[in-house]
Amino acid sequence: MNRFNLFTLAIKNIQRKKFRTGILVFSITLIVSVLVFGVSFILNVNSGVRRASDRLGADLIVVPVGARGYAEEVLLESKVKSFYMNKNVIERIKRIEGIDTVTFHTYITTIQGVCCDIPEATVVAFNQGSDFIVQPWLEKAIGRKLEKNEAIVGHESFLNIGMGLMDAMLFGTRFRIMGALEKTGTGLDNAIFMSDENIEEILQKGKAPLKPDVISIIFAKVQKGYDPYNVGRSIEGEVIEADVMARSDIGKDIISVLGDINMIFSITVFMASILSVLLAWAIFSATVNERLREVGVMLALGAKESHVSKLFFIEVFFIGLMGSVCGVVFGTTLSVLLMKSFTILKNLPGGLNAVDRAAIGVAGFVTGTGICILGAFSPIQRIKKLEPLAVIKGELA
Repeated sequence: MNRFNLFTLAIKNIQRKKFRTGILVFSITLIVSVLVFGVSFILNVNSGVRRASDRLGADLIVVPVGARGYAEEVLLESKVKSFYMNKNVIERIKRIEGIDTVTFHTYITTIQGVCCDIPEATVVAFNQGSDFIVQPWLEKAIGRKLEKNEAIVGHESFLNIGMGLMDAMLFGTRFRIMGALEKTGTGLDNAIFMSDENIEEILQKGKAPLKPDVISIIFAKVQKGYDPYNVGRSIEGEVIEADVMARSDIGKDIISVLGDINMIFSITVFMASILSVLLAWAIFSATVNERLREVGVMLALGAKESHVSKLFFIEVFFIGLMGSVCGVVFGTTLSVLLMKSFTILKNLPGGLNAVDRAAIGVAGFVTGTGICILGAFSPIQRIKKLEPLAVIKGELA
């Protein structure tokens, strides 16, 4: 019995019981699609948070006491928030041992109809002399520094996508929009950027909820050889009105919640996998019982036990293959179409690339096929104990 005949016979056997085969294929499809969708969701959140924190370029982020959550919402989720601390904190931080470079941003919220002619958005005022967060993106966008009453918008800003690049009234002053930054993969992609030399004029016009000599956030780089966590603790000890986050801690609360979701997801998939294995076992047990006489005839005609086992395993593999492929396609499609509908992912940057999705697909394929083979293993092993003559006579049927 050559390989071609085994494959041909296996396909014909699968087609004989279309409803039963369909039930098992549907079961494998569901478990694989859940696995692919769930893993895609978790990896999307993880990669989005990590990508955003890595691209900020600072080892430490200093915010007013109690404003950690606000800062993460601005930097990761593009939410509009304003929070302030006294500007003298900058000099105090510069004196901390281990600090290398420091820059700062001031976040100002626009209010349509009161100060501005655009919807609510975050305006980031940054110092062009010390900045290392926005400046690299700015150099790529326009090749120079911003002048007074000039602004540049993030890649996904409403001014870039919704209205097209144009002048905009901000806090009683008309700003010339010079261009849009490339996609940075952070929450700042939705912001509007201007030089902090505009703040004095904004304060004079009184159309922004801003006081003199305040800033929102400080970004600090640590000198080589110093531990960012130790330097951060020193800052919190010296500057009691400030909270410090290491870059790796950005999105820590999101990751923590994600860990709980991951545990629930893992338990669900594990239980569903057991059910799928039991279903495969029940279906193939019934299949083997129905085909005992057929197997007996094959053995009596000279087929080896290995031939018969291969025939059944080929059938199992094809069923697992069909279910796994359908599950990978369905789960991937769902993750692409629905991922941004989740609040936690709506504003996070990035997404899975082709390599990530291929790896998830392979994992889904191996899982689906493995479940099918595992469930069918015990029934197929019974074939090795059959006596051909007894089976043909019906004594074991």
